[in-house]
Amino acid sequence: MPGHSQFSLLKQRRFLPYFVVEILGAFNDNIYRQAIIGMLGWLAVPDEAKSYYETLAPAIFILPYLLFSAYAGQIAEKLEKQRLILITTTMEIAIMSLAAAGFLLHSLPILLIALFATGAQSTLFGPVKYSILPSVLKPEELTGGNGLVEMGTQVSILAGMIAGGLIFEWAGAGGPWVAGSAMILLAVAGNLVAQRIPRVDAGQPDLQLRWNPLRENWRIWQITRHRPAVGNAVLGISWFWLFGALVTSQLPRYAEANLGGTHSLYLFALALFSVGVGTGSMLCEKLSGRIVELGLVPFGAFGMSALLLDLYCVRPGEATVIYASVMDFIRDRHNWRVIVDLTGIGLFAGFYIVPLYAVVQSRTPKSELARTFARLNIQNALFIFAQALVVTVLTKRLGWSFPQVFLALAICTAAVAIYIFTMVPEFLMRFLVWLFIRLFYRIRLHGIEKHVPDEGPAVLVCNHVTLVDALLLSVAIPRPTRFVMHHRIFHMPVLRWIFRTARAIPIAGSKEDPAILQRAFDLIDAELADGNLVCVFPEGSLTTDGQIAQFRPGVERILARRPVPVVPLALKGMWTSRWSRRDRPQGSGLLARLRMPRRLRARVEIVAGPPVDGAIATAPALEAIVRELRGAAA
Repeated sequence: MPGHSQFSLLKQRRFLPYFVVEILGAFNDNIYRQAIIGMLGWLAVPDEAKSYYETLAPAIFILPYLLFSAYAGQIAEKLEKQRLILITTTMEIAIMSLAAAGFLLHSLPILLIALFATGAQSTLFGPVKYSILPSVLKPEELTGGNGLVEMGTQVSILAGMIAGGLIFEWAGAGGPWVAGSAMILLAVAGNLVAQRIPRVDAGQPDLQLRWNPLRENWRIWQITRHRPAVGNAVLGISWFWLFGALVTSQLPRYAEANLGGTHSLYLFALALFSVGVGTGSMLCEKLSGRIVELGLVPFGAFGMSALLLDLYCVRPGEATVIYASVMDFIRDRHNWRVIVDLTGIGLFAGFYIVPLYAVVQSRTPKSELARTFARLNIQNALFIFAQALVVTVLTKRLGWSFPQVFLALAICTAAVAIYIFTMVPEFLMRFLVWLFIRLFYRIRLHGIEKHVPDEGPAVLVCNHVTLVDALLLSVAIPRPTRFVMHHRIFHMPVLRWIFRTARAIPIAGSKEDPAILQRAFDLIDAELADGNLVCVFPEGSLTTDGQIAQFRPGVERILARRPVPVVPLALKGMWTSRWSRRDRPQGSGLLARLRMPRRLRARVEIVAGPPVDGAIATAPALEAIVRELRGAAA
């Protein structure tokens, strides 16, 4: 859609203050964690003690997610969201003040207590962090908004790690004062910005808090179990956290042992991965066409696996050259493939993770969303603990090298992706549809975002030109839509699997099969009752001459039963497609039906008109509107 950009969200109060609070929090957390390591080095603490801290600190930070996430999800559901963000940022001021005292006193116990408290504060902020987005963003903005959040988080983490690690190198004896002051100032800034976040209503203000964490965790799991796409998206997100934790935790030793570098080369490798994730996250909106595009998830998953496999192949053993600086590493052309792989792994990780967050947000009721993200945080923590344990066993007990660990991760990522796509074929189906539409068509949209409602039921009516009209509309409409189509098109070879996976509704004429017809009307009414979108092609069949045929009265039957708004749509430019009836194929076999478009990137337009009141809409009136929207174009 020309003229649209996710960066426009950064100019709007409904998003910008929240975004700033998020990146300030991530930046501050990582300054704190790295400054502790810097202080230990400045105090000349033995390497054994430093290694003990580096092992203990992540566990201390993650532990509150396991202990308190069940409560945090309920609190985030019950409280108004801006108020809860103010509470968490106020907590951050107090926690960072305690941490500053720990730096000034050179007290590691105080710093670890503050680190645990930071984990608890992050646990409380976690469910509201992502559950707030569907309340402040439109459906077509979810992918772009999540892309900005993921990009900002990655950049903040990287910047915080670098800044925190350099504080004691720059400030020396003044390091404790600089670290403590910086953290308190950042926390205060976050609290001041949080006051600018608009009020966002609670998801379920009358929720009764349950204090048994095991029972609440089971209840949250039950919520996602009944929505396979959401449940498997949650699983996919947790795998991303495992993937990212494993890669970033192994990079320091990998950079030294296998790339031939020092700490600066580790930071460079981490920067490549982080910038890749941020870039991939930002590209998701462009690649998806501003809808929640599940098709990017398989694309990202297999890209991550392929490039991680290539990273193993290009550097399977220890480094044979030691590089004095990052520039020396870059100048060696034999390392360019490593640079491309590390950046590409992050890039595909961005393609993978952003749509998964958007799927959970768009397909979970707002009254359950915070608790769903609470369950996600618990699962993320378990996955991170598991990867740390497994990697320790593989490297310390079995003697695996770091490239071998990456190879195993590549294989496991592909296996997890295949499992998810087998359990929920919609992911793979959306990938095939996304690939087909992006390869063969350039779609220009007019009025879709303005006239298709962001929530609530509606009937979409459109002229019917080709066999792939439903596929085109599915990548243009920002909300999940159930398409009604003739049962013979629904059961066509190859397309049948796509239509069934997309949960299209087959329909037949009253004389052809009354049972199919009645079942279709019942399913349509059930979808509308649930607040969903349903798209029908009132002509009843593909056009035979490029013109719009008379609309049949079936749409009136739908509206008589449930008078929801009707949004008229018009397809323009598809009559010349080989999927239309403009050139009838010779023969009736499968090969005769499966014809490809005449050219790549053909231009197609989809025009939406203002909604019509379902209580007064008639088939002839809707036909006239669609004719007007289509204009003279055949």
